[in-house]
Amino acid sequence: MSDYKAPVKDMLFAINELANFANVAALPGYEEASPDLVEAVIEGAAQVANDIVAPTNWIGDQTGVRVEDGRVIAPEAFRPAYRALVDDGWLGISMDPEYGGQGLPSLLGIAIEEMLQSANLAFSLCPLLTQGAIRALEAHASEELKKIYLPKLVAGEWAATMNLTETQAGSDLSVVSCKAAPEGDHYLVSGQKLFITWGDHDYAENLVHLVLARLPDAPEGVRGISLFLVPKFILDADGNPGEMNDVVPISVEHKMGIHASPTCLMGFGNNKGAVGYLVGEPNKGLAAMFTMMNHARLGVGLEGLAVSERAYQKAVAYARDRVQGAAPGQAERGPIIRHPDVRRMLMLMRATNEAMRAIAYVTGADLDRHHKGVEAQDRAEAIARVDLMTPVIKGWCSEMSQELTSLGVQIHGGMGYVEETGAAQFMRDARITTIYEGTTGIQATDFVGRKLLKDSGKAMGLMIAEMRQTQAEALAATDDGLLAIGGALKSGVDNLEEATRWLFANFKNDINVPYAVAVDMLMLAGYVCGGWQMARAALISRKHLDAGNDEGGFYQAKLLTSQFYAEHVLPRTQGHLSAVKAGSGSVMALAEEMF
Repeated sequence: MSDYKAPVKDMLFAINELANFANVAALPGYEEASPDLVEAVIEGAAQVANDIVAPTNWIGDQTGVRVEDGRVIAPEAFRPAYRALVDDGWLGISMDPEYGGQGLPSLLGIAIEEMLQSANLAFSLCPLLTQGAIRALEAHASEELKKIYLPKLVAGEWAATMNLTETQAGSDLSVVSCKAAPEGDHYLVSGQKLFITWGDHDYAENLVHLVLARLPDAPEGVRGISLFLVPKFILDADGNPGEMNDVVPISVEHKMGIHASPTCLMGFGNNKGAVGYLVGEPNKGLAAMFTMMNHARLGVGLEGLAVSERAYQKAVAYARDRVQGAAPGQAERGPIIRHPDVRRMLMLMRATNEAMRAIAYVTGADLDRHHKGVEAQDRAEAIARVDLMTPVIKGWCSEMSQELTSLGVQIHGGMGYVEETGAAQFMRDARITTIYEGTTGIQATDFVGRKLLKDSGKAMGLMIAEMRQTQAEALAATDDGLLAIGGALKSGVDNLEEATRWLFANFKNDINVPYAVAVDMLMLAGYVCGGWQMARAALISRKHLDAGNDEGGFYQAKLLTSQFYAEHVLPRTQGHLSAVKAGSGSVMALAEEMF
């Protein structure tokens, strides 16, 4: 057994109350998503995560992965967990019924994803990449490829990978050199790809590699990149895996964390060439791949929450059991959870986790509104919000996970620095989340350049207007806690609005400004978005309390946690505002040779 229990109550609160699931369920195609079904799905997924997946986490971290005879040997303990997800249909929960999915809202898929990531982050990356590949193929592949590959991927019988990076390329995809030559009804792909997550395994019958490569007549730069589907096994006449394709894992990386996730150097076409099929139009592969990448970016942001939740649960359990010293006002020694500084750390972990969950789930509901909305304007506004929030969720949540998992180690004291307690693993695992699928700097540049400046701040303005409504509602309350929350939210929104105005007033005067202030802009937005959702949570909880509805003290705890966030987390926005307004001067002042 493991020490993880999915926070079902808070998940259902975020789904039903904050993300307003009733509105999502009213969208065309979601009519069967009743409240009872939602609860059954979340509780069923929690049981799988708690009892089947979570116990494999420590085993996988200690076992790791290796390459033998041209194949990856992944932890055998993961195999039953993967089969459980496939056999019970969990991997296709929010996928299109046309290809065998259950067609439930993306919002529920996000909640299930969080649980799997908390249970075993390294393991969860395998289905995450498959789901992203499904989205890319749905949007860009030919009908023939969809018909052949999507049912198997949706069922989880086959898995998928994303192959972008090369040794010389890193995040600069304009210098991708992998090649694809036409050969009859297919292409022959050759080259190597680096840092390919779950690049090889045998849990699934076949693997589907989505590979960026260049055609012989392709123009230079990102405009000359095409996307190809390269199966591990070439399909026979009946559509079943047959001959082994010319694709092989050359090696796996020895990483700081996620030890049980094989991060492969992949070789394509080392002999006769790897058979591949064009996805989408020639030379437009990057746009197709970004469909998968944006899905992955939301997923990685969710990973920041998920691993922080796991670290929080372990820290709480330790703080309750560890007896050391007498807390202020106590005559005798007791558990460290009684000490104010330990409480401060635990509350910071708890409050930020709840804020991260809230913004991720609310964005999931916006994604559903975009996919299923009746009115074109509603769909457009929903995707504009999703686009705005994607870099915030990826960047802010992954950055916060660095702090929160570190606090988990700190609460354990010296024992947290000892691997056997398990606290250190979460800190090690979390470290990758700020790096892959685009570093925090890349997310921040995207947020400032493409999501703020490109649309003249329209999407941000609409969101700030909604924040002001929540702020006004909290400030109109008679409850002291809500008044404190409303005041703190007002300060945070003021800071976000001022930073946005400053950016627009100064970015044309200094080419470095958008890039120098981008991370501070992103973090400021993350803290404020989290504070906004926690204020909404407090207002909802107050209504439940006034109605005498608080079995188990959930709403009282939510109200107090929201107040902590307002008083101890939202003030950080002032520092980020000051850094934004400092501009690029001192950032760029030091000459290169002086470093």
